[in-house]
Amino acid sequence: MVDHRLSEEHEALRESVQTFARKEVAPVIGDYYERAEFPYPLVQAMGRMGLFGLPVPEEHGGMGGDYFALCLALEELARVDSSVAITLEAGVSLGVMPILRFGTDEQRRTWLPRLAAGEVLGAFGLTEPGGGSDAGATRTTAVLDGGEWVINGSKAFITNSGTDLTGFVTITAVTGQKPDGGKEISTIIVPSGTPGFTVAKKYSKVGWNASDTHELAFDDCRVPAENLLGERGRGYAQFLATLTEGRVAIAAVGVGLAQGCVDECLRYVEEREAFGHRIGEYQAIQFKLADMQLRAHTARLAYYDAASRMLRGEPYKMQAAIAKLASSNAAMDNARDATQIYGGYGFMNETPVGRFYRDAKILEIGEGTSEVQRMLIARELGLPA
Repeated sequence: MVDHRLSEEHEALRESVQTFARKEVAPVIGDYYERAEFPYPLVQAMGRMGLFGLPVPEEHGGMGGDYFALCLALEELARVDSSVAITLEAGVSLGVMPILRFGTDEQRRTWLPRLAAGEVLGAFGLTEPGGGSDAGATRTTAVLDGGEWVINGSKAFITNSGTDLTGFVTITAVTGQKPDGGKEISTIIVPSGTPGFTVAKKYSKVGWNASDTHELAFDDCRVPAENLLGERGRGYAQFLATLTEGRVAIAAVGVGLAQGCVDECLRYVEEREAFGHRIGEYQAIQFKLADMQLRAHTARLAYYDAASRMLRGEPYKMQAAIAKLASSNAAMDNARDATQIYGGYGFMNETPVGRFYRDAKILEIGEGTSEVQRMLIARELGLPA
């Protein structure tokens, strides 16, 4: 029997995060957003709640939950604000999970307890100024010299990379040449404050304004050889696995934004009057809201399916791509419709839907563009590359 009901534990978590988002995040996030300021108190509160450690085993200081629990938390946060949600998403799927999946015992002992507690944030440096979707075009290099990696290059658009809590950035770098002449790509942990590691000033962004995003530069930056994460030359495979897993989480963020648009519009149409009636009485508005709920619901089912396959240990690459594509489409379409329902008020940054509209577009780009998702789906269907 197919059953999409949440377990008691998952439902309790969802309700807890929903309450936090509505009572703690919603009243203050607009001010952080307008100032483009990182919301340290909210992030620290999420750390105390154990959200950064949801999928981390208890032996490493985590909550001992599963990845689906993280997705539920992300959806509830994104129903209110995407900057806070993406801080958690990147902190776990791109910061915690590579250490948990591929780290040595020493690396796990060093980083996981603090990451799980939200005391430090980890970042993942993949994208470069000259290459986004074409991750195989990595130009950053790392050369072994006297027991140290000497790193040179740059990374772009890296989330959680320049906060006061950032403990390290895991980067991809070319560490040699494969027998077939291709690039040998490895992943290396670079702690914050390492000489030669420079964090540029934060970007001025269209959306996600209360999250942290920077360009990074490495100029003869030296880290110990043991900072290699996983097997040398397996960096490309490791970040593909990381991104596949992360697509399920980013899909949950998209679903949260799409559902948040419905939430806000339902409140608004009960208050706003036009031509002598509340606008919620007009069929044109009702149909628009029905379509918005349809998008959010179907996208939610898509990420539920991908997450369940992941947890069962089944192949889920195509389902993760479908979930990411469906949720980003739903978020963008719902944000546009919500702005239309709000009219002129929807164009104001102080309204939640104004922020939702600004935040939605990046979901079609970050952690794999919509075009890349379609390519992945086509390949999984057996179509030629």
